[in-house]
Parts: sequence; C-alpha cells; structure tokens
Amino acid sequence: MSDRAFGDAGDTCVVESFMTGPEASCLAFCDGKTAVLMPAAQDHKRALDNDEGLNTGGMGAYAPAPCVTPDLQKEIEAMCIKTVQKMAERGTPYVGVLYAGMMLTPNGPSVLEFNCRFGDPETQVVLPLLETDLYEVFCACCDGTLEEVDVRFKENTSAATVVCAALGYPEKYPKGMEITGLTEANAISGVKVYHAGTYLDNEISRCSGGRVLAVTGVGPSLKDGLSASYNAVRKLAFVGSNGDGLMHYRTDIAKGAINKKLRIGVLGSTRGTALIPVIEACANGTLNAEIVAVVSNKSKAQILDKGKALGVTVTTKFVSSKGLSREQYDAECTSVLVGAGAEYILLIGYMRILSGSFCDFWSGRCINVHPSLLPKHAGGMDLAVHQAVIDAGETESGCTIHEVTEEVDGGPIVIQKVVKVESGETAESLKAKIQPLEGKAFVEAIEKVCGKEVISYADAGVDIEAGNELVEIIKPACKDTRRPGCDADLGGFGGLFDLAAAGYDSANTVLIGATDGVGTKLRIAQATNNHKYVGIDLVAMCVNDLIVAGGEPLFFLDYYATGRLAVEEAASVVRGIAEGCKQAGCGLIGGETAEMPSMYAPGDYDLAGFSVGAVDRNSILPSNVGAGDVLLGLTSSGIHSNGFSLVRKLLEKEGMGYESPCPWDSSAATIGDSLLTPTKIYVKSCLPLIKNKLLNGMAHITGGGLLENLPRVLPKGVVAEITGHPALPAVFKWMQETSGLDDKEMLKTFNCGIGMVLVVKSDKVEEAKTLLQTVGETAFDLGVLVSGEGAQVVMKRCLS
Repeated sequence: MSDRAFGDAGDTCVVESFMTGPEASCLAFCDGKTAVLMPAAQDHKRALDNDEGLNTGGMGAYAPAPCVTPDLQKEIEAMCIKTVQKMAERGTPYVGVLYAGMMLTPNGPSVLEFNCRFGDPETQVVLPLLETDLYEVFCACCDGTLEEVDVRFKENTSAATVVCAALGYPEKYPKGMEITGLTEANAISGVKVYHAGTYLDNEISRCSGGRVLAVTGVGPSLKDGLSASYNAVRKLAFVGSNGDGLMHYRTDIAKGAINKKLRIGVLGSTRGTALIPVIEACANGTLNAEIVAVVSNKSKAQILDKGKALGVTVTTKFVSSKGLSREQYDAECTSVLVGAGAEYILLIGYMRILSGSFCDFWSGRCINVHPSLLPKHAGGMDLAVHQAVIDAGETESGCTIHEVTEEVDGGPIVIQKVVKVESGETAESLKAKIQPLEGKAFVEAIEKVCGKEVISYADAGVDIEAGNELVEIIKPACKDTRRPGCDADLGGFGGLFDLAAAGYDSANTVLIGATDGVGTKLRIAQATNNHKYVGIDLVAMCVNDLIVAGGEPLFFLDYYATGRLAVEEAASVVRGIAEGCKQAGCGLIGGETAEMPSMYAPGDYDLAGFSVGAVDRNSILPSNVGAGDVLLGLTSSGIHSNGFSLVRKLLEKEGMGYESPCPWDSSAATIGDSLLTPTKIYVKSCLPLIKNKLLNGMAHITGGGLLENLPRVLPKGVVAEITGHPALPAVFKWMQETSGLDDKEMLKTFNCGIGMVLVVKSDKVEEAKTLLQTVGETAFDLGVLVSGEGAQVVMKRCLS
C-alpha cells in the first residue's frame, strides 16, 4: 500500500473481524464527561417467529438481557465511559443517550456500532425499569453533573415488549384499520401500550403505519413481564372494513431468554473429578446449563485448571482467605460468583465450612455431595465415612447430593446413588465404587433444576415391577383354563389357538367375536373392595353373546385399566376371569394390564373382555325361526351386569349403602354382597342343545331387557307372545316398588329373572328340557311365536 501498488484504490483500507456470539443493546446516559449504563436489552429484528422473514425496525425486546452478567455490565459501562472521555478530549463532548450495539464474543464484549439515540423497541423495556426520575437524569446530563445523581434501576424487575404491526409489514400493508381493545389492554396490571403508527378518527383509534403499537409488560421476572405483555396483546385487534383481523405480532419474543441455560458456579479445593461429567453434559447438551465460574480457596487446586480449560468467558479465580473471617471470605466468593452471573452453585471437594450468610444468600441454589447415604454418617469425610459404613455392617452405601444449609450435611436430599457393600470390602475399594457416581449424581441434580429431571415410568405412576408380579400371580389361574387348541401360557406378544386341535374343520368353520364390559357394577366392587366376581361377569357378558350365534367359546382375552396397579386387587379380578373361562370352557390366552395415572382416579379401574368362538357354517343361529316355535326361558342369577346406574340411584334415593342389610334377600350379608352376585354363564347349559340341533335361536337378555333383545332373533312378521313369564324375583320386585316403573319399563331395563331365551320347535321341547335338567337347569315355558305385525314382543300377563 505504501508503494501504491493498488493505485487510488489502496488509499482506503477496511479491517474486518469475524465475530460470533449473542448481541445486546446497551444504552447509556452521557453528560459529556462520563456515562451511566442502563440495563442491557435484546431485541428481535426479523418479522416472523424463529427469527425468520425480512428485517424490520424491531418486533419486540426485553430487559435486562440475561446474557449480560453483572461483570459484563461493568465492562461495557467502562467501555462507554472511556468512549465519552475520549470524545471530550478531542473537543467533541457528547451529551445524550449513547446506544452501543455489543456482541458478546468468546473473547469478551465487542462494539458493533454506536448510535446517538434511544433504541426502539429497546427504550420501551429499559425506561420502565428506571427508578430515578427521568427528568432529573436529563437535567444532570445537560448540566454535566451526572456523577452527582444516583441513577437507580428497579431490582428483581423485568420488562418485555411485543410490537403489533399491520399484516404484511415490512412489505405492503394496509392502513386505516380500527384498533380495538386498547382500554382492556391498558387495564392489565403492569402493562403500558405505546403508540407509534396511530391516529384518532372521531374518537376511534386507527392504524397509520407498519409498526403500530408496542405493548410492554413489567413483572418480577421476565416470564411474568412477558406474560402480561402477551395477555394485553391478545386483547387487541386491527379490524379491516370487512371485519377481517389485520394485526401481526411475533409469538416467540424472549423465547431464548426464558429457556436460557442455567449458569453454574463451582467452589472447589481439590482435583474436581466430579466436575468432569458436568462439563461433558453441558457440552453435549444433556444439561441446559453452562459453567460460568470456578472458584477455589487453594491457589494450586487442579479444579482451577478445569475452569481455565473452558475458556476466557469462564471466571476462574483463586480467592485467598488470608486475614479474612469466614463471613468475609464467603462474601468475597459470592461477589465473584454473582459477578460472573452464577445462579446455581456446586460444592465439589470444597474443604471449608460455609457461613450462615452464604447459606442464606444461596438458599435452595447450592448443592454438595457427601460419600454416604445421608442422613447416615453425616459430618464425616472421605475414607473415614467409607470405613464407618463397613464398621456398621451395612449392605448398602452410596453418595448423596443435598442442598447446603448451616447444618453440615443436613440439607434436603436431592439425589442418592446406591451401591452394594460386598463382603471383604475396604474403605478404599468402597470409595473407588462410589466416587465415579458423584459426577453422575450432580448431573441428575442439575437436570432437576433445569426442568429436565430424570423421570422414570415408576415416577409417572406406572409400576412395571408390579405388572410383572401380577403376571406371575395369575399364571396358575390362567393355566387352569387350558383346553384343546390353546395352552393358556402368558407372557408372549399374542395368544395362539389351534382350530384343528379343537376339532374344527377350518374350511367349514366360522369364527365369532364378541366384546363387552361390566359397566357401573364395577363401582360397587370398588366401593366394597370385593373384586372376585366381576371377572366372571366380564366373561359372561361376552361368551353368552357368542353362544346365541350357535358358537362354542374358544378363547378369551381381557383388558384391565387402572390409575395405579394394586397387585392383589388386580389378581382377584383376573382369578374371577379365569373362573368365568372355566365355566365357559374357553381358554384365557392373554390380556393387557394398562396403568394410566392421568386417566383414572386412585382406586378406580375398568374392564373390557374379548372372546372368540367357532361354529360350523351350517349351524349358525338363528335359523328357521317361525310361527309355532316355543320359547323357553332360563333363569338369571340376579341383575347380572346391566341396569346398575339405576340401581345405584335407587339406593341413594332410599339412603342405603352397600354395607346396609339387604331388604330383598335375608341370606345376603349386605346389599353389596347381593348385587355382586355374578352373571350366569349359559354355555355349558346350552351347548349340548346346540350340538344336538335342538335350537333354532337364542336371545341373551342384557341391556334393553326382554323387549329389545328377543326381537333381534325374530324374522319380520313373527311376534313373540309371552304367556308364562315367571313372577319377579325379590330383587326386581324391590326395584320396581322403589322406582315406580311399570312392567314395560322394567322389561326394558332389567332381565326381570330371565337371562336367556331359547327358541325351540314344538316337537323338540321335551327333549330340550330333559337335556337342560341333566345339567341342573330349569326352563320356563315362556310363550310361543305367532304370525303378526307391530310390536314383536307382546306380554300376555303382568309381571306381578
């Protein structure tokens, strides 16, 4: 250049420097001689969320910027003061607001630019934090007396502003929209709405620019201030002439600051081995945290080397205790930690007792590790603790992360890691097992603070071990349900069934599926803690539906869902399911136990059952049902599993509980015992009739009663005349008297004593009855089928 090798082009030289790091807007009051820095702010220039879209004049800002620590604040203020002093030396004293655009590089803060103005939208978040009167500060700037004014800013206060822009900004955007919600927004505590592009039109506020409003919220934390701002923004609207909403704002202002990394300070006296896993976790993103300071009371402690290796942005300092009391020394350390912006303190091999003032200042924000399972062996150190564990004959030891309080090793426990103490263990060998766990324990403790606590399935309320225990308990009951075609083993992903082994020709076999539950009868089981019969109910509601199609139940699966698995309770339910399967002659080949704490209240569970049966395709029922056929009724065992919502309502009306004496059955100990009588399973009663081709149809009387279930097997033009319905059993008689229901409603709500209806040709009735008697079943001559239209079930006698 001196040789003019580039000619006139060499007269100007531009020196560029590539810098990385977050940017901050730093505004300072200046009086021509000195400067006072305001809290640093950060703004959002891009138009769209995630810093996308075109650049704008600013879509939001917040202050104080968490990235500017107290030490950085002092350093930047010193840079501003030096700039003002140098300008004065050159005869151009600067009075006003100096805007320094700073980049916080790994090597420290660097100036990107200076401006002679307040910043927008930074001003809207900085000035609300000013505690000193602004007029007083301005006068001091003009008079050159800024050093005489105590310029103060509010402590523990943050501000955030969200800019509301016209839709389309910074490109072409509309104007003249009515602004609504201003009164409501300004009424929110801590909120101020600043106007930019607005005008009044007959008392109506309208938009006249791109960036129209800046809505600032102030609160004790950035999150609070931001929440207030967004609450106000949601009250506002820019309404176009056709009623369209024409307002745009970013929804992610201060997102990075809200989710900022936890700043960790470390106090240590030794090698700091336990710090290594923390450093690694910060580096690989496992922890949303960063180490900002490493302080030691030992000038040659190796933990200081670990701090220096992290770079110049980490404050690494030896603090001498010479001539200082404990309180004074701890105050010096606190000053260093606070200046570095530390928010959470780790004591790693720190060989000092802390003062009460230190513990109070960092209360809940300082943790230590102890090489035992506190509260055991508190107060001891290193090998002496491990030897004490061995001498006490303990089988377990470990390490404990605890909060630091004045009581040595007495703070709340945060994390514990456990190891087994083996026979022949020495203090040295036990230390070698425990020491590597200390760093991992620190990481887990910090994860809790960062909001990334390690939460196991058990912590969420799902006990896998309890589920495994349940499987082992119910295996014998399931084994008892084995039949040809299945082995009823549990533990696989699915249950298998071999049709050929069960005697079925697959080419001529039709499979039938049925699913059902137990309904609100479960409420009674849960209220009385009697769970042994509802499993039978579950099976009955499924297999009774299979048998009416002429099918033989082959296998069954269950679904048990609960908020928290009570193993014995669940086992009782499954034993009932297994008993039901035995009564039905089907195999219990699998199931699902679902533990869902957020879905069910404590003590609640629900059941669902699924059954599959088989029938020869030429034997499917109903078949050839017609006028002249006879109806046989098989008795129910009680209410079965339908109508319990009404039952519970009637008990409530009568002021009775499940523990009350049973008014309809003196042989039952309580109402609850009577109501939990299991649903009758009709498989072994009816299967012989099906195999002997004595039945043309069957109807399972469940919800909807006789009046709605019997028509399901009747062809069009056929009517069932009920001439021999037995008198109401005592339980149904009580229900009718208490409810006031007439016969029709009773027959649509309950089974009224008949749980299954068989359709038989008249010439086969006696043979059917004989077969039923051999299995202990009594059949009622319920009625006959006749030709007719209209209602398909006609009662020829009253229930009473």
